[in-house]
Amino acid sequence: MSNTRKKVAIVGASGYTGSELARFLLHHPEVEIAMITSETHEGKPFSTLHPQFTGQLDMPLVSAQRVTDEPLDVVFLALPHGVSMNFVMQWADKSFKIIDLSGDFRLKNSEVYEHWYKKDHNYEKGFDHAVYGLPELHKDDIVQSDLVANPGCYPTTSTLGVAPLVAEKLIDIEGIIIDAKSGITGAGIKPSLTTHFSNVNDNFKAYGVKSHRHTIEIEEQLGFLNEGEVKVQFTPHLLPLDRGILATSYSTPLNDMTQEKLDDLYQSFYEEKPFVRVRESLPTLKDVRGSNYCDVHPVWDERTNRIMVFSAIDNLVKGAAGQAIQNMNLMLGFEETSGLLLNPLKP
Repeated sequence: MSNTRKKVAIVGASGYTGSELARFLLHHPEVEIAMITSETHEGKPFSTLHPQFTGQLDMPLVSAQRVTDEPLDVVFLALPHGVSMNFVMQWADKSFKIIDLSGDFRLKNSEVYEHWYKKDHNYEKGFDHAVYGLPELHKDDIVQSDLVANPGCYPTTSTLGVAPLVAEKLIDIEGIIIDAKSGITGAGIKPSLTTHFSNVNDNFKAYGVKSHRHTIEIEEQLGFLNEGEVKVQFTPHLLPLDRGILATSYSTPLNDMTQEKLDDLYQSFYEEKPFVRVRESLPTLKDVRGSNYCDVHPVWDERTNRIMVFSAIDNLVKGAAGQAIQNMNLMLGFEETSGLLLNPLKP
């Protein structure tokens, strides 16, 4: 542990992601939370919005315009899509590093962003500097970066599930199917008809069929691994629970496959990746709940000649705040696991 803690700010305090960032950063051995912002709740204690922090994090919320008032090392943008880009542009010449948890810089350019997000993008230059923040694929670039685009929760689960197969060119990249299910917190804290209790409870549904914006994010990252275009049929579903994602991928091997080959591939690919656990049994959401782990289990079905991969994360941790802190650790030269080795909550 260093003698002087690095100072961080959380921009956007009201959502689930802001709360999870605070939960981990509050006990991180190398940093201190210097500022938390909210335009809507300016002046209120953070613990008023999130009572679980009463007596632990009662600091008053301030406007995001105060971020430049004191020296900071890292700023986390826990803001909606279409909002973060304005702050990235405004602070482009500042000395602090930025980790953006929105989708504003995850894709390759503004044209692709506008097509999939149905929003205008006003800071094209940001794409030239942003590094996609999936440490298992881009660790070396993240270490050197001043702007990290933290991945989406579905793309994190889905990409880590099939990455070894695509990287080694072992499967048909035109026929990847990913069936994913998420808890309700993936929709954010703002209530809507979709997230209304009576619509979610005792219910289960698919959504975003053919058009979910995380489809292109998964395709771009798998394309990076394959050095070419990858097509993915991605369908998300909404589960009647609060947190967690389970993704099941289906693909066809190009050559002879065995379970032993598959196991060896996954163990080798993730051997040096501390937050991916290759499991010997099917993962469940409670195996990763509250933690920064992604649990993966590959299966070869000799009857159908298909590979199935089951991957699970907590969408608020490895799918958002935990992964952002993992990126911060790399950017600041800390141990990659620092402050993140919390056991999953089970039951």
